[in-house]
Amino acid sequence: MATIVIEVMPKKELLDPAGKAVLGALHRQEVQDFHEVRIGKRFELHVEGEVTEAHLATARTLAEDLLSNGVIEDVVSIRTEDSPA
Repeated sequence: MATIVIEVMPKKELLDPAGKAVLGALHRQEVQDFHEVRIGKRFELHVEGEVTEAHLATARTLAEDLLSNGVIEDVVSIRTEDSPA
């Protein structure tokens, strides 16, 4: 069994209020090493057997048409991972 992982992030030019809230919480905890936090989404599509090019093509279509909002988000990664046994 394998997994296709799709990662979606807000476009760089848009504000990320949730990320700003997390950054504020880090600073309140006296963690000053980071100057920006951005929060995105991760989708896992599990496949029986091996991932094929057809699976990846379907995942790309889903990522662009269903799992992300192209106006405010970018699909930043589509990759395969081995599922834990």
